[in-house]
Amino acid sequence: MTLAAAHADSGDTAWLLAATALVLLMTPGLALFYGGMVRAKSVLNMLMMSFVSIALVTVVWLVAGYSLAFTGDLGGGLIGGLENAGMAGVGPAGLHGTVPTLLFATFQLTFAVITAALISGAVADRTRFGAWLVLVPVWTLLVYVPVTHWVWGPGGWIGQKLGALDFAGGLPVEITSGASGLALCLVLGPRLGFKKDAMRPHSLPMVMLGAGLLWFGWFGFNAGSALGANGLAAAAFLNTMAAGCTGLLGWLLVEQKRDGHPTTLGAASGAVAGLVAITPSCGTVSLLGALAVGLAAGVVCSYAVGWKFRLNYDDSLDVVGVHLVGGVIGTLLIGLFADKALTGGAEGLLYGGGLGLLGRQLVAVLAVAAYAFAVTYGLGRLLDRTIGLRASEEEERTGLDLTVHAETAYDHGVLGHGAPVRKAESPA
Repeated sequence: MTLAAAHADSGDTAWLLAATALVLLMTPGLALFYGGMVRAKSVLNMLMMSFVSIALVTVVWLVAGYSLAFTGDLGGGLIGGLENAGMAGVGPAGLHGTVPTLLFATFQLTFAVITAALISGAVADRTRFGAWLVLVPVWTLLVYVPVTHWVWGPGGWIGQKLGALDFAGGLPVEITSGASGLALCLVLGPRLGFKKDAMRPHSLPMVMLGAGLLWFGWFGFNAGSALGANGLAAAAFLNTMAAGCTGLLGWLLVEQKRDGHPTTLGAASGAVAGLVAITPSCGTVSLLGALAVGLAAGVVCSYAVGWKFRLNYDDSLDVVGVHLVGGVIGTLLIGLFADKALTGGAEGLLYGGGLGLLGRQLVAVLAVAAYAFAVTYGLGRLLDRTIGLRASEEEERTGLDLTVHAETAYDHGVLGHGAPVRKAESPA
């Protein structure tokens, strides 16, 4: 992601400004997507976990995160320095390639924000909000920032030494959030009534709206990673569209064959799975490759979301099944479908490039997944033993909206004009 130029390009800058806004919109979109998937008694808490992540990660990123991820390297390609801590030395005249450095830092900030917010889906309905306020900034510094430096930072061991490819965030965004979500699921344990009570989404229209906003923002996420208004951005844009569509269709085909019913939740989840998988590969594979990546993710992830019932880990909103599995699929398939017309040299196995790239992609996937899981598991255990990570049984049964935020998303007591008012039942 590093370039060199003598002056800012107005077209590149304008595009990246728009892309940054699109990526930021993804976090409110995620809030709606997750909010619709939980039961009515926890929808506000779900929205809050995403929105508060914007504020927490922004502060951490500006204070130290950006500098540690993108400023120099302290050795071994593991972490950057603190020369730009507090954004010191990053002024409006500074350039990162053809765009202002301040804009590049803000663009990368929006990636960090949504990555932290993604984890909330794995721990929905049972996490103490106060613990979440501590977890997000610490996790960002200990997990997201180092992995970002490995992949995109100057001297990063994955991107520049190993030579693995990741165009827009399969490793630092999708795999870290999915592996971290799995770790926290194991620390927290399953929700009350897991595998016994029906825990259906309370608002499928909200889910579909959130998925639509995510898809819209994903064009900024992927095409914006070209850091310019150019042909590479156009290719990433089209590949993103294609993979989202085949992901949606692949998931629906599985549902139709397995269950006899294509569902709205399946359509939304399939589109997201395809978008997750194309994230690392959108700027490295051809259009045919993008179609294959999306289809593979839609089919495999539709089965992967059921693993939690067999293996007894309660991934509430399928972060593991969609983001971890989808991220792994998209990152590994670069080793098959990488096209030198986009990569500038590296080729996948199916394009005559041999097994070397596939091997490098596998090493990167295993390293990032293991690191994110181990650090997050340790952090989760520490928080659980000190301030407490899981909400009380009473709070979980009543719902976090009322017990934590003293609010409810819906007024269940009012039935209409002239109708008698009865005491509201406990929301599902």
